Amino acid sequence: MPELVAPFPYFGGKSRAADQVWDAFGEVDCYVEPFAGSAAMLLAAPDGKRVETINDFDGFIANFWRAVAHDADAVAFHADWPCNENDLFARHSWLVRQRENMTERLHADPDWYDAKIAGWWCWGACNWIGSGWCSGTGPWVHDGERLVKGDAGQGINRKLPHLGDAGQGINRQLPHLSDAGRGINRQLPHLGNAGQGEHPRTAFIRDWMRALQERMRDVRVTCGDWSRVVKDSVTTRHGVTGLFLDPPYEKGAMDYGNGGMGLGIADDVRAWCAENGYNRKLRIVLCGHAGEHDALLDHGWHIRKWTARKGYALTDEAVQNSASETLWCSPHCEREVPEIADLFAEAANA
Repeated sequence: MPELVAPFPYFGGKSRAADQVWDAFGEVDCYVEPFAGSAAMLLAAPDGKRVETINDFDGFIANFWRAVAHDADAVAFHADWPCNENDLFARHSWLVRQRENMTERLHADPDWYDAKIAGWWCWGACNWIGSGWCSGTGPWVHDGERLVKGDAGQGINRKLPHLGDAGQGINRQLPHLSDAGRGINRQLPHLGNAGQGEHPRTAFIRDWMRALQERMRDVRVTCGDWSRVVKDSVTTRHGVTGLFLDPPYEKGAMDYGNGGMGLGIADDVRAWCAENGYNRKLRIVLCGHAGEHDALLDHGWHIRKWTARKGYALTDEAVQNSASETLWCSPHCEREVPEIADLFAEAANA
């Protein structure tokens, strides 16, 4: 694989901002990501020895990253399944019913995980269209005994699986390599009458999960409120800390926090940033849309810009939002070095 990324689509991923974020951090002893999601920033981190911690309020996300770190092959086994609407429907119902007990166990035991939940959740996230996967809301919900019709639709109007040509995540089209064949497209060993080995997609998914396992081996994964992992015991006790904050945006409809985390949290995060940004051992990057956190500029923060993918929604609002993505960097972050062309242009206008 050309780069290591999450094997599931995630709304609001920040992989395109990675160069800017890590340039702002510079070399750090510790890295903390309180709103992990697809863990794009962690996976894009430059080589180096750091104490690393990721957290997410959504138990399904936290469980996935824990399970991959502990047993990649088991997660791959459960994630390797064809796109089937009946299975998507049934597994969604089953997964929603696991949430409460799963989240309690994640809170209680830092080593607990469930590879089946992780694999099925990942598989479903790649087949589901739009929002609502494992949220417990939508056209069908479970009342504790059976499936019942929800407010969003019924019967044939329920959410259809993703049927696009390229697919998403682990279901996307396999990469085409050279004619000689390499990687997952290399010639499979001939096993005589027994066939020609495992299916290429099975190997592809397993190798992807194993690569993630290797990366996640020493990463600490927690599940809970963001404020639990920004304390000194998790951050500055380990040295200079890069802290990447990507809370739900106030602008636009965001599919964050299926586990119950709602909007309004960005205000709390901004207030925390204003209070803690002066700490010399903290290098904080906060994400949002243009203007959302400009109050931090009065506290010595500075701005970096980046452009997000537009995704499936090509509305005027989606295009505008993708271009307005902004990173607010705390006073002790590295400053962006201006391009030579920009310096010449500035001199010419002076």
